[in-house]
Amino acid sequence: MTSGTDGHAEDQGRVYQSRGDQHISEHHHHYGGGGPERGGPDSVRRPAVGRPPVALRDRSEVMERLRASVEAERGGQVYVLYGMGGSGKTTVACALFQEVTAEPGRVGLWVNASDRASLRAGMLAVAADRGAGDGELLAARNGLRPAADLAWTYLDRSAEPWLLVLDNTDEPEILRDGDWLRTSPRGTVLVTTRRAAARWWPGAELQHIGVLPREDAALVLRDLAPHSGTTEQAARVADRLGRLPLALTLAGGFLSRQVIDPWTMDTYGDQLDSDERRVQLIDRGADALSEADPRHLVGLTWQLTLDAFEARGLPEAAALLRLLARFAAEPLPLTLLNHADIGAVLPRARTETALRALLDQSLSELVDAAGERCVQSHGILLDSVSAATPADLVPVLDTTAVRLLDAAVPGVPDAGPHDPRLRLLVPHALALLGRIDEASAADALAVATRLSVALHRTGDYLLAWETARNAAALARRHLGADHRTVLATRSRAGRALFRLGRYAEAEAALRAVRDAQERLFGADDPDTADSGYGLQLVLANLGRREESVALLRDTVAGRRSALGPAHPLTLRARAGLLEMLPAAEVVTEEGGALLTLPSECDRLLGPDHTVTLGARHNHAWALYLLGRFDEADREIRRVVETYVRRFGPEYPIVLAARQLLSRTRAALGHVEEGIALMTDVVERRERGLGPEHPFTVASRHLLDAYRSGRWRP
Repeated sequence: MTSGTDGHAEDQGRVYQSRGDQHISEHHHHYGGGGPERGGPDSVRRPAVGRPPVALRDRSEVMERLRASVEAERGGQVYVLYGMGGSGKTTVACALFQEVTAEPGRVGLWVNASDRASLRAGMLAVAADRGAGDGELLAARNGLRPAADLAWTYLDRSAEPWLLVLDNTDEPEILRDGDWLRTSPRGTVLVTTRRAAARWWPGAELQHIGVLPREDAALVLRDLAPHSGTTEQAARVADRLGRLPLALTLAGGFLSRQVIDPWTMDTYGDQLDSDERRVQLIDRGADALSEADPRHLVGLTWQLTLDAFEARGLPEAAALLRLLARFAAEPLPLTLLNHADIGAVLPRARTETALRALLDQSLSELVDAAGERCVQSHGILLDSVSAATPADLVPVLDTTAVRLLDAAVPGVPDAGPHDPRLRLLVPHALALLGRIDEASAADALAVATRLSVALHRTGDYLLAWETARNAAALARRHLGADHRTVLATRSRAGRALFRLGRYAEAEAALRAVRDAQERLFGADDPDTADSGYGLQLVLANLGRREESVALLRDTVAGRRSALGPAHPLTLRARAGLLEMLPAAEVVTEEGGALLTLPSECDRLLGPDHTVTLGARHNHAWALYLLGRFDEADREIRRVVETYVRRFGPEYPIVLAARQLLSRTRAALGHVEEGIALMTDVVERRERGLGPEHPFTVASRHLLDAYRSGRWRP
């Protein structure tokens, strides 16, 4: 046995320091002819890459740093290019290699470091290239002297400055076995890897290689397929490909080789959108040069890492990635993963370890979004993992994903200020519905519907509508148009359309849903009543007051029958009568009991419940119509103060209450105060809803009436 270090090696300034004597156990490979050491595996003087780029796009900053590192007067540095598979790390290394070797007196050396055998063979070929003799190489090959020491001895003695590329170093552990990664004043080492953790690269300078900016991604496609479409069309395809260099290269290669029936950029993009096997479509761009290497196929490049997880005893990392692949390629709050229900897929205690493994392999990254710490993975990666997930694992993955999302959405959504965290969940709810099988579709849709309700009650009406509309469309393919939850989700979409001021669309949507619910479930069914409640709001704002009141009375009766008189939804519907009924009918409704509804809500639900506050708000309006301005003013002032404290000054219900307060102030003779209140309401509604929204227009008309003196209580 021999020492793992010698006197010369101790002066290497290596990245990994040896710890005394080592037991050297090296794999022995026998080659025909002169062996790999004379010319090396496919020659260390040539980059072992499949398809060099037509032009290197958007890597100017990192290229400038790397160029500076290989200047003649510099050396002794290690640079590490890290990023997910397919991000173009090898392409950057190849571009630098070509620049270095194009200048006289500079040497480029390329070693495939993806496994121990390839690394060892490549580094012995480097030793041979730098002048090692046959006897020395034979001794190293037979384990009679440390192969790494031999290679670095001759790298240190090199008469020419060199650039050494260690490509595909995705198992940095093998560099420590034999002390392969060192530094030398004679050259620069450039490593490409998926392993992002700095602990693997002490003393090295790390550089992340990510996806391309939109403009440069489009240029990659145009470089390869210039006649397939415009730059803007290429940019749209690039967006669909997540601007991942490998995917762009494969797509451009596919488009460039179509002869009989050439595809355009738009045709390719449409196919990506419509074909569930989009990964296979992308990989059709692989040619004979790349098909032998799974790293050159997006459908296989990440399988190498998943296999490595299994080999290293980290099956939970692969399990977590398969779970993440049920969601979207958008920031996913880490709180979703910190839940007991994840235990159906991987042990909860091992989730941290699994996530760290994904981060270390550049399969995922941590990002901050809306004040939340999130994990994010590339879309094509998730598509690839989802497509390759064994069918027997899908049901438990779907069920777990639904439960995790369910735990993150408020169980009983309540009115409140805008919550940006809810927005983070929308793409994941929709992605889940897009991937899920029939068995879990209804549960996933129920969660998406509740999320739409939560967004609606924070005043985020546009996103609430988009969420409900898209969720219903996605679930309909599994559940059918008449499924109860599909209809309930469509009803929520109609409610959001009303808040967006799109009354005609809202009426058509809600009427169609209510008719279907009444036919399928009956007039008194709670879902039928919910749609009726939404429809009567639309009818009232369209000026069809009698229809609205009749429908509202039906809703009250239906909810009282199905849910009971004390249910919050029953009380909410009754509170609507306080707002909709003419003054004379408010006094006589329910034998005069309607005017005492706020006290009833207070007793049943508590003074701060949203339904109680809504009842007081509508009660103030009824008092105003009855000409009891002092009482109305006191009531609505208290409501406004509570609303502002709970929801903030921009919340839609706050603005409605302040509009009523302006009326009571003006009715009591404080017109200037009413004008000031209405001026603020108009400005806030213009910002939040737009100047043409019906609520904004109505507020502006009231303000004009105040200012012109035409207003009367």
